[in-house]
Amino acid sequence: MQFNRLALAALVVAGHAAAAAAPHAPIRVILVGDSTMATKSGYGDALCARFTADVSCVNLARGGRSSSSFRYEGRWDEVQRMLKDGGTFKATYVLVQFGHNDQPGKGKRATDLVTQFPANMARYAQETRAANGIPVLVTPLTRRTFKGAYLADDLAPWAAATRDAARQEHAALLDLNADSVAAVQAMGQDEADTLAVVPRPPGYGQPVDPTKVERAGPAKTAFDRTHLGAKGADFFARMVERELVAARPETAAYFKDGGKP
Repeated sequence: MQFNRLALAALVVAGHAAAAAAPHAPIRVILVGDSTMATKSGYGDALCARFTADVSCVNLARGGRSSSSFRYEGRWDEVQRMLKDGGTFKATYVLVQFGHNDQPGKGKRATDLVTQFPANMARYAQETRAANGIPVLVTPLTRRTFKGAYLADDLAPWAAATRDAARQEHAALLDLNADSVAAVQAMGQDEADTLAVVPRPPGYGQPVDPTKVERAGPAKTAFDRTHLGAKGADFFARMVERELVAARPETAAYFKDGGKP
């Protein structure tokens, strides 16, 4: 009897130790979107780096994709397969952000703002939930081009459509567009340009001399006001973290900084 009691006590102590070592079950985060979220050009990898080591964060965002082309290229099928294989994860959060390549002028990638885009975003939420995932819709990250003293927020209609889709589907919403517009407006053009992939070259954006013949060849610079370098990726990843914790407070424990604002 004495041995049994000692053995039972040892098991209880071991159980408490295991619970202390693993305070929460692991989660998975899947990122779905365009180049502003993708590896090397967006904030997605920087966001993944902010999670604790036990979180599986998979960045499936790809440059040039719209809410339609991501699906018709078969990329959403990969997400569906991952969701069906829930594994040992406590929960899988699917962050979906589109808008940049849904705008007019993007060829067959473009979607109709009234009929197609909101339906596409709602469908992502529906199918995520049907596969036991947690849908999180994200409004599109702002571009960083000013017109005089004011930021040109040309993605506002797509942000509004995303908000409507999230409301319709009772999905979590991260209003990255509103947050990024406010932050970039406060910065001004010069500071906002430091978030780009490469430094702004001298004379960028100056009027072109119509009498000068432009030589054919590759682009003169990789600088633009849409994509992100390391500084920009880190800045907006922190922003997305704050939004995610506000929308889904249970995720705070899975960030290295505890989801602090």
